[in-house]
Amino acid sequence: MARDIHRIMPHKDGGWQVKRDGGKRASHVADTKAEAEKIGREISRNQGTELQIQNLDGKIIRSDSHGNDPRGRG
Repeated sequence: MARDIHRIMPHKDGGWQVKRDGGKRASHVADTKAEAEKIGREISRNQGTELQIQNLDGKIIRSDSHGNDPRGRG
């Protein structure tokens, strides 16, 4: 089953955005990456999604699970 994911990524108009996969627009846009991470982490925890944080080049540098993580079962 595919996971719902929120991503912290550069925004096309500057700053950083919090965006859910499949969404057409950013949930939030912040001036700094740290601010976007704080907002994104709260949203991800509330909605039980995966949170992926990207660099300026789009590479994922960190991923945190805030939902039912299937990797821990066995």
